[in-house]
Amino acid sequence: MIKAYRNYFCTGTSALMVGASFAIFQRIIVRKIDGILPKVHMIGYFNRPQTLVILSADDEIVQKIGPIIHGKLEPYQVPALLAKAFIAAEDRRFYYHNGLDFRGIARAMITNMVSHSTQQGASTITQQLARMVFLDQDRKISRKIKEAILSLRIENELTKDQILTHYLNTIYLGSGAYGVSDASWIYFSKTPNQLNLAEIATIAGLAPAPSTYSPLINGKLAQERRSTVLGKMREAGFITLSEESEANTTPLAIKLAQPKFFPSKAPHFTCWLVNELSHTYKLSRHRSNGLTIWSSIHLGWQKEAEKTILNSTQDGIEGALVSIEPGTGLVRAMVGGRNFNQSQFNRTYQALRSPGSTFKIFTYITALIEGLQPKDLILDTRRCFGDYCPKNFTDHYQGYIPLSTAFENSLNTVAIALFHQIGFEKVSATAKKLGFKTTLPKVYPVALGASGETILGMTSAYTAIASRGIYITPTPFEEIHDAQGRIIWCYYSGHVRRKRAIKNSVANDMLIMLQSVVKNGTGRLANLPDRPVAGKTGTSEGARDLWFIGSVPQLTTGVWFGYDNNMETNRTSSLATQAWHAYMQKIIQELPTEYFPLSSQA
Repeated sequence: MIKAYRNYFCTGTSALMVGASFAIFQRIIVRKIDGILPKVHMIGYFNRPQTLVILSADDEIVQKIGPIIHGKLEPYQVPALLAKAFIAAEDRRFYYHNGLDFRGIARAMITNMVSHSTQQGASTITQQLARMVFLDQDRKISRKIKEAILSLRIENELTKDQILTHYLNTIYLGSGAYGVSDASWIYFSKTPNQLNLAEIATIAGLAPAPSTYSPLINGKLAQERRSTVLGKMREAGFITLSEESEANTTPLAIKLAQPKFFPSKAPHFTCWLVNELSHTYKLSRHRSNGLTIWSSIHLGWQKEAEKTILNSTQDGIEGALVSIEPGTGLVRAMVGGRNFNQSQFNRTYQALRSPGSTFKIFTYITALIEGLQPKDLILDTRRCFGDYCPKNFTDHYQGYIPLSTAFENSLNTVAIALFHQIGFEKVSATAKKLGFKTTLPKVYPVALGASGETILGMTSAYTAIASRGIYITPTPFEEIHDAQGRIIWCYYSGHVRRKRAIKNSVANDMLIMLQSVVKNGTGRLANLPDRPVAGKTGTSEGARDLWFIGSVPQLTTGVWFGYDNNMETNRTSSLATQAWHAYMQKIIQELPTEYFPLSSQA
């Protein structure tokens, strides 16, 4: 018995010593980190990232994002229902923890493990506030430790109502809205105290992923997220079942007000630029102090691009255009729709559209990689591949013809035959190397462009061919300066990602074949006087998407037309080809005549 007590005593003593040692070690580490962290009172001086000056490549001011237009709320001004909505959606135990919610962390871990995905986050409102104001989005353990210490300190120095108010004034809610006042105005043209329950739940639902749940981009997802928030509010006892039901049946009723990012001389481009900036964590930490951005946009070309799309779109048809500089990836013009005031949806990078025959470059490039040459003969004939029997557009078949002739006439039978011969995996790998991000289904129509991709993505693939096989991620930035004028990002310092996607010789052969399309094939309407043009037309099933993507040595431009609801256009790709030609006729006046390299087989 005495021996057993002695064992218990030794074990208990050891545990106490280990616990005490850990506590002392923890206190030392916390004190050391705590000394280098910012002071909590600085939350009151936090400036939202609105001090952006965006300049064009031709030295004009594109946009100034200046002072706050909808002020911060004070704690007594926060509508009770709005506060409850964010608490229910983001941190149900907000009033019961000290900044770190260990019960919430355990619950999130169990939920995510059961669902095998990230269904719940574990960050409290206090942690989110600490991260937004003082830290970045880095996932390192050191950042998480700092966040935890700051959260405890915030809870110690501020009241819960002060913390919640700072959070509601700071959280990014999409479409340029920082805080609930801006979001109320931008989405519903109201002040926070004028919002109804359905509108409150819509705004609260934006917090985890503003772009994903934006009612401007995806109304169905926004409604589903609103329903989730309403359900959480009812579960928390904040609303009744009848109030939840009534709000769930209320239409979204978006009433857009003028966003703070107006006016912009290139609104689709600057919205994309701000989106790209928010994805660059090293830059996001500088935004609250102000940034000056020398962008890639050429305002003279941008005006011509906007004019071209406007003149080419009637009867509700939409259009988009993007110009990328080969060798740099710099986006020189971007038009995401015919009228930005009517629709902020940017079809150059937010719309997935069927690329039609513009996809054929991936199959033909893979054929060249596998050893076929442009002069090699290939059979153009009616044939079936299992249950799939492709047809040429003219339903005419020529027998054995050179590979280059099949490409310049955009023959579907040959494209499918090559796809079958080479194999899905190899063509898919080529597309991926050239920036194609959509997962391709293993079906034959993929070879004719049945899988969706963005206009920006397809144009960047063609830019890689004009760049002699080097793929460069498209970028809107040339140089970025902080508030003190220091360069914190520079294109010419190697910040842009580039990679060798295909061999130089393969790119050169492909350029020759693309020039053949314009000289002798489906792209004749794109011919420019005394200027080489390499390009490809594309028409999806039912003419729902009309494309032309073409390059001169200094610029690659993609043009697309179609309806947002994916209905048939009853037109041909010549609409896109003619628009490309009208635009480029203006642009080449500023570009000296240059030539593509000769084919490796010349």
